[in-house]
Amino acid sequence: MQNVHVALGSRSYDIAITTATPGLGPWVRHRLSASSLAFVVCDDHVEALAEAPIAELEAVGFRVERAVIPAGEGSKSLETAAIFYARLAEAEADRRTLVVAVGGGVVGDLAGFVAATYNRGLPLLMLPTSLLAMVDSSVGGKVGINLPAGKNLVGAFHQPIGVWIDTAMLDSLPDREYFSGLAEVVKYGVILDADFFAWLEAHVEAVQRRDPEAVRQIVARSCRLKASVVEQDEREETGLRMILNYGHTFAHAFEAYAGYGVWLHGEAVAAGMICASRLAHRLGMIPSELIDRQARLLQAFNLPTSPNPWPADDLLALMRRDKKNRAGRLRFVLPKRLGEVVVVDSVDEADVIAVLTPG
Repeated sequence: MQNVHVALGSRSYDIAITTATPGLGPWVRHRLSASSLAFVVCDDHVEALAEAPIAELEAVGFRVERAVIPAGEGSKSLETAAIFYARLAEAEADRRTLVVAVGGGVVGDLAGFVAATYNRGLPLLMLPTSLLAMVDSSVGGKVGINLPAGKNLVGAFHQPIGVWIDTAMLDSLPDREYFSGLAEVVKYGVILDADFFAWLEAHVEAVQRRDPEAVRQIVARSCRLKASVVEQDEREETGLRMILNYGHTFAHAFEAYAGYGVWLHGEAVAAGMICASRLAHRLGMIPSELIDRQARLLQAFNLPTSPNPWPADDLLALMRRDKKNRAGRLRFVLPKRLGEVVVVDSVDEADVIAVLTPG
């Protein structure tokens, strides 16, 4: 087992990276000795994967309530959260009740939001089953739900008591979802670690075929890189954590315009990163070679490198709602060099439209 520690004072926790579920029960009980009820949330695509963790929890004395949601972004809603609040009340949940998220980013965000808001906060355990959730959404404490007006517009910061990553769960992950998760892995190389980016370029084939050692490497390194940012800027108060949103201003607009779930999150992020790089090149910040390196690596992982030919004005309208904007001004995370990005204020909207327009 590898361990990544997230140092946040009284909210510190460990990320365990393993290839087996046995041991989860004692690991959780060590962190939450007084809890007797576990509310396990999963979706209907990974319900079978929840059986082993449930057995582990029951073996160390938890009474388990299970809630299964339809897979997809459509479940990450106020309506689903309200159903969970009612279920928790019916189960007589108290402030020691453990909420367990078994699934990908949708399950983690939704279950985490419920944990953050019911009884003003319940302990949360993340058991990510997708690569995207393992390297990104399960780490850092961001939880939330979508509104028709945009993605993650209602949310909170709520750190888990721990994250248990069983990389064997990726064995049954569809190729499209596996490759989608690799977009966030590539992102870490661009924003923080040029050596890691070069490692990915050198190990494309091993990553493509899910070589176990390669998978453990990308999960552990991605978690460590994200943890280092979260430790310095847990609640996005200094601006450092904003760098994790590289490509996301574009990506969230793509997801919203297409309809949530049409494009997977990582697919939208991949295209968003290239748009952000094209914008940086247009502003004279980077050479075209950096765009090309990202595009080649993303294409090797079967990821898109441009949006569909959607109306640029409509996409721009969606981007104006982005949470990073300040006083109505668009803000973008743009590459300065491989391994370093900066936040750029007051980008001219004509430049944004130019990188969104095909040709």
